[in-house]
Amino acid sequence: MKTRAITGFFFVIIMVGSTLLGPHTFDIFYLVLSILCLFEFYRLVKQDEIKPSLILGLITGILLYAIFTILAIDNSDPPRNHLLLALVPCFAGIFIQELFRKSPSPFTNIAYTVFGLLFTIIPFCFFNALAYLNMYKGFNFHIPLAFLIMLWANDTGAYLSGYFFGRTKLFERHSPKKTWEGFIGGVLISALAAYIISRYYHDLSWDHWVTIAVLISCFGTLGDLVESMFKRSINIKDSGGILPGHGGLLDRFDGLLLSAPIVYAYLYLITNS
Repeated sequence: MKTRAITGFFFVIIMVGSTLLGPHTFDIFYLVLSILCLFEFYRLVKQDEIKPSLILGLITGILLYAIFTILAIDNSDPPRNHLLLALVPCFAGIFIQELFRKSPSPFTNIAYTVFGLLFTIIPFCFFNALAYLNMYKGFNFHIPLAFLIMLWANDTGAYLSGYFFGRTKLFERHSPKKTWEGFIGGVLISALAAYIISRYYHDLSWDHWVTIAVLISCFGTLGDLVESMFKRSINIKDSGGILPGHGGLLDRFDGLLLSAPIVYAYLYLITNS
């Protein structure tokens, strides 16, 4: 528990610092983080008959994140959507490479290579884009920082509520320790954090902040369950050991994987309606 607390403390400091130090630090930090998550994913799924395309996958991941960051920042009219064409040879290369590899399961390799990008890179693209929403003129750290605070509040609330009051299993087949009491506690603590945030950050009204908190709690929990399902499907307990007491990066960011795209979609709709 002590190791977990120390790791968590320094991890939070680094995450908050990367968000507050400006757009370049923010963009580069989450690029590195997303690529490390992708590398961790490929390392986990690599087996005798499953060999995802590591090099091409990582190159495509870097390019994918970079292009989406440019498009999020871009204010030109029309937008530079033609940059997406740079992804075509990368994805084509993933297929072509399998023609020359002696693998018994070429389409399994392709599937895991592409799914790794969808599972790890795309969520961070949406998280990064939260700092460049249309309601801002340039970079604004309020939404990404508030997102992290609400995500951590949900995790803490769910853990404490589940520990003291947990009785009814939420989804025992994939996560035996999660309970409905923990889930409800996480939602309530996250909503409280959102209301407090609304008193300081006036980018959104309090009801929108609370709605975002509920979305983060619901889809963050689903992301956690999906990541647990993934680990069980390949018979592992933790995704890695890079964070002592917390497991791997995918273990730490499972709540972001589904919630970041959903929150971005919600904010995009309410700010463009």
